[in-house]
Parts: sequence; C-alpha cells; structure tokens
Amino acid sequence: MLISCVFLQFRNNSKINRLHKFSNFDVNRVRMLYDDFNDEEWGPLDETLRKYEEVKTGESANILDEEEFERVIEHYFQNSNEEQALLACDIARTYYPFSASVLLLRAEILTQAQKYGQATKALDEMEQYDNHNLDAVLLRSDILLAQFKYDQAALLLEQRSNEYAGKEKTEILLELSDVYDESEEFDAVFDTLKRVISLDKRNEEALQKICFWAEFTGRLEESVTMHTQLTDDDPYNTLAWFNLGAAYQGLKLYEKCIDAYEFCVAIDEKFEFAYRNMADAYMRLKWYEKALEVLEKHIEIAKPEDVIFEAMGYCWEKRKDFSKARLFYRKASQLSPQDDGIFYKIGETYAREKQWDKAVKSYSVAFHLNKDNASYCMAIGNCLMEMDVKSEALVCYLNAVRLKPGNKSTWTALVRGLYLTGYYAEALIQLAVAIEHCGEKGDFYYYTAACLFELGKAKEAMLQLEKGLKISPTKSKVFTALNPEFLLRAPVVDLISKYKKK
Repeated sequence: MLISCVFLQFRNNSKINRLHKFSNFDVNRVRMLYDDFNDEEWGPLDETLRKYEEVKTGESANILDEEEFERVIEHYFQNSNEEQALLACDIARTYYPFSASVLLLRAEILTQAQKYGQATKALDEMEQYDNHNLDAVLLRSDILLAQFKYDQAALLLEQRSNEYAGKEKTEILLELSDVYDESEEFDAVFDTLKRVISLDKRNEEALQKICFWAEFTGRLEESVTMHTQLTDDDPYNTLAWFNLGAAYQGLKLYEKCIDAYEFCVAIDEKFEFAYRNMADAYMRLKWYEKALEVLEKHIEIAKPEDVIFEAMGYCWEKRKDFSKARLFYRKASQLSPQDDGIFYKIGETYAREKQWDKAVKSYSVAFHLNKDNASYCMAIGNCLMEMDVKSEALVCYLNAVRLKPGNKSTWTALVRGLYLTGYYAEALIQLAVAIEHCGEKGDFYYYTAACLFELGKAKEAMLQLEKGLKISPTKSKVFTALNPEFLLRAPVVDLISKYKKK
C-alpha cells in the first residue's frame, strides 16, 4: 500500500467537491459584515432592530444611519428571512436612494433566492453609483455561472480584469479560473492560475490549485519549468518547492521530487504534506527505511492518521518484519475500524508466516466488514486448504465465484481447490462454466488437461494442454505446479518445449 497522496492537499479546490461559488461568497460576506456590525462602534444589535421597527411602523421620526440599515439587512439575510431582508432594503432606499451598498446587498439576497433577473437589475442600478466595485463584478459572474452562461461569465471577468490591479486583479482572475473549471475548460484553468502567479508569486490559493491542475491536465513538465523559475527567483517559496516536488513525482522522477520536498521542509518543518509525499516517493523507490524515517517525522508534527500507520505497516511488511507490520496495521485499524482492507493486510502478514489460523481470523473480520469482496473469500479458502479443512475451503471458493462470476481468478481458485481435493470430474464441469463466463483462458485449459490426466484420459489431456500452450505459452507452470509428475511424461515435456522454442 502506497500513500498515493500526491496533490491530495489541493483536490478539494476542484469543482468535484465545491458548491456554487456564489453561495460561499454570500455566506462569507454576510458573516464578515455581521461580525463587523457587532463591534462596539455600532452598539447592541437589539437596539438597532428596535429603532428599525419604530421607523418601519412610523412610530419614530428618527432616521437610521445607512450603516445601521445595512446591519438590519444583514441580520435578516443571515437568518434566512429573505422577505424581511428585502423589505429592509426597500425602506433603506427611501432614505438613501443612491446607496450602492444597499443595492449590492439587495442583489446578493436576490441571487441567493435564485431570482437572477431581479439581481442583475439591482446590479445595473448599483453600478450607476459605483461602477468599480469588485464585489459587484464577482457577484455578476456568479449569477451568470448559476445560469450556466459560462462564456459570458468568462468574457465579463476578462474584460473587467483590465480595470483592476494588485490583489483585486488576482481575485478576479481566481474567479475566472473557477469559471473555466465549471465549464470544463481545464487547460484554461491552468493558464489562468499561471497568470495569477505571474502577478503574485506567493499567491497561496493559486499555488495550491495549480498543483492539482498540472497533474489533471498532464502539464507536469510545464509545471516543473514554472516552479523551477519560481524557486530560483524566491528560494524561500515553500509552496513552489512543494509543487515542484509534486510535478516531479507525477513524472515518476522520485529522487528529484525528494530533493524538492527536502527544501520544502527545510523552510517549513511542519509542512506535513511534503513529508507524506516524500514517504510515498521513498516507497516507490523501495527505500523503506528512509520512508519510515519520514513517516515517523510526520507523526511528530501532525495528528495520527490511519493512512500514515498503514503506510508504516506496509514498509515493515516489505522489510519482512511482520510483527511490526501488524503493530502499525492495528494502529491504523483503531483509527479506522470499518476499513476492511487493513484487516486483510493483517491477514496477509500472518499468511506470509504460515500462521493460517490467525490469518483466517483476520480475513474473516475483513469479510464481515465487506461481504461483497471475493478476494477475502479466496484468502479464507486458501488458508482452510492449508489447514486441511478442504470442504469448508470449497464453500469459500464457491462464494467467491458467486460474487465475481466474470473474474478468472475466482474460477481458478475454485477449480484448483476441486483438483486438490480429488474432485476431478466436478472440476471439469466447473471449467466448462468458467469458459462460458470468462471466455477461453490459457489457465482453464491447463486445469482441464490436469484433470483429464488424473482421470486417465491422456489423449484428451494432451489436446487441452496444447490449447493452453497456444493461448498462454509462458504460463505452463500453472499446469506443472499442480502435479510435478506430469513432467515425467515424455509427450508432455516435448509439447511444452515445442511452444517454449516458439
């Protein structure tokens, strides 16, 4: 098991796991403004709401400040009271008819209510008083996105981006990258993020996203070139080093990616994803001792995770220290008790040590958690065969076939079990059914030949053996491993030699 976490940090930025951006935009803006309005400068909200009610009912001749009206509107908006929020907007406009902020709030409320036409009209009116408002540009883009007008949204942002500079320009370009994401113009996403980084070499959001999109669009070599230049220009750019490592890792240049991650953690020794990916690279190079050192460091700086313990178990298993492997697999299972795969791995370590009874227990837990996994049935069956509980083993193989009737391995496990228990005729029946489900496979003809030899039908066996050799000449060991005495037959040796020469 490899960690396989390259780019994992940044996948959540793709549209696969993202809500419509306008929803996030509205909610975050509401929270920000709502927090601001609770500052001491404005006093208790209850007092402001009381004053607003008096104005609304005509009980008071006093007028609320524009900011107080905004505070009331935000209150109703945050509490999902669209009707009252819009009413508060209307009342506020009777006193402040040229208020761009009130019109923007009205547009946000209408957008959230999916009244896009009315929201657009509010923005049109608002821009008569403030035509350089960034929030208005982003909200108009979100409205177009919600209506699936991707080309219009992209054109709007491209045109309006020329009016801004600095952080405001990068914010528009980041919005544009999201538009291209939604419209599935993935290369344009990558290109737009490059534009952001050219303006702001340490833009965290762009650097995080481009790591994923470089791999997704297959532009890893371009990513290497770009991030190499970034690290040359700014040797302390942690994310640039990480992205460089990720690009090398995607290109399977593991030693180079490790070097990049080393620079990354030298700058920020708590950059946990760099340790994860570095460990993954070491494991792919089969440098398991180095991988364990890196994973130990990860444990020191981050919360315990099942995937980290599982990776450590994998490393110890590869080093053939099965007791230590189980120790870490069990730690992983404590954090993820419903992960059947971990219990299967524990079973595998016992099987490697030929502790069949313990292996069966672990495989059985895995199967209990996932009763649709044919591999678990076969693993239990294999252990039972080794324990000479052959009838129960055959039941497991039959269950595996039931779960995966189109899988060659389930049939070969069943047929091998029948062969080893001496049910040669039944094995031939099952082989005929296997061919119906999976087609003609060399393995099936090798098993057929073995069964026919055991039944004394040598001529038929030779014909089936030749069929197997024609389909899979390199897999003749499947046949000879069943009974090495087959090699004492001169015709068998001659036939196998003939196809090996071919």
